[in-house]
Amino acid sequence: MNPLKTSVAGISFKNPLILASGTCGFGREYAEIFDIKKLGGLCSKGLTLHPRRGNSGIRVWESSSGIMNSVGLENPGVAAFIRDELPFMQSLGTAVIVNLSGHSIDDYLEGTALLDPESFDMLELNISCPNVKDGGMSFGIKTETARNLTRRVRALCSHPLAVKLSPNAEDISALARACEEEGADCVSLVNTFLALEVDLENRKPVFDNVYAGLSGPAIKPIALRMVHQVSHAVSIPVMGMGGITSAEDALQFIMAGASLVQTGTASFIKPDISLDILSGMEQWLGSHGISGIEEIRGIL
Repeated sequence: MNPLKTSVAGISFKNPLILASGTCGFGREYAEIFDIKKLGGLCSKGLTLHPRRGNSGIRVWESSSGIMNSVGLENPGVAAFIRDELPFMQSLGTAVIVNLSGHSIDDYLEGTALLDPESFDMLELNISCPNVKDGGMSFGIKTETARNLTRRVRALCSHPLAVKLSPNAEDISALARACEEEGADCVSLVNTFLALEVDLENRKPVFDNVYAGLSGPAIKPIALRMVHQVSHAVSIPVMGMGGITSAEDALQFIMAGASLVQTGTASFIKPDISLDILSGMEQWLGSHGISGIEEIRGIL
């Protein structure tokens, strides 16, 4: 029996651990380092309708207990992804989640329409990217804006639909409820926190875009709190993320109500750390006489 087996939105995951969007590309590089098939799933880099070069200047900056990034959704665009990357992801033998962002409602709708005929497991609607100047997070701050976008994408999307929420939202629980009411099958949270770093010698922001997204262990306690709040506010499953670097972290998110967990920044520390996390989770369950992870989900 597999104690980590998880089911979400009709999809069977061999375990609840997903590589987070924006941290693993489309899986090619990590597949050269470890067996990705052992993971529950893989979430693609954030896609936009058209190719995007991303932000200028410094894109990644190490901070205290975390990383700041201002990549700016560099990606090949939906059509090129379908042609060049999706077949590889489909070959990996693990659940495939496609992350879609946009700079306008029409971008999201056209991207959804292009993706919908394709074979993958879940669409993750990214309304929470903090390091682009237009679109992205602007859809994930106001509840009614998120509601409208979710409703319109749901009408075009035949795949299970997750909505990725911004920790910078005006009311993240209300926003999650609105997404559920408009047909989302799952919500995922949190994305990075809007942050600032200063170049003292040059007396200016480090990033050309001024603000950037903070991830890593520094945000974990806040992310854990938000996952707990949202899991009590909705009846649909929650994917939790934010600073997960160990089995203990992942299990805490499960106890707080997450059905699935995503890890990202940790992979930059140790590319195959996800396997360590999975092994540790299974060992912890066994040592505590727990036959299945469902026994501890949402116990807080």
